[in-house]
Amino acid sequence: MSDDESRLDRGIRVRREVLGDSHVDRSMAQATDFTRVVQEYVTASCWGDVWSRPGLDRRTRSLLNLAMLTALNRPHEFSVHVRGALRNGCTQAEIQEVLLQTAAYCGAPAALESFRLAERVIEQVRQEAAVDGEPVGVTTA
Repeated sequence: MSDDESRLDRGIRVRREVLGDSHVDRSMAQATDFTRVVQEYVTASCWGDVWSRPGLDRRTRSLLNLAMLTALNRPHEFSVHVRGALRNGCTQAEIQEVLLQTAAYCGAPAALESFRLAERVIEQVRQEAAVDGEPVGVTTA
């Protein structure tokens, strides 16, 4: 980890790279005086300390997050991290395999919900790319 960059600054940079500027801007703008402290904590600790470590690549971290968020039944954060997984180069097939693995270990109801959410986010990303005239960014293989 870089000594010349604060945890919060590093966290904001990594969070933007993974989730995109619009998501981070929206999350920070929606923070209130009450919730700002947890936004800063998550950004510094999760993104600045953990996501910036060299031990795992971002694709692996994304796939792990999808499995853990399925197990924990955290649909909002799961959907955010599907988008991040796609930005990190995870394929639709890899996301599907991770979710199938969760069916075996976390239960069918959790996996079914995550499959529904992932499909919705993947379709949103496709539509956004079509509107922006960009490459789709969702690969199946």
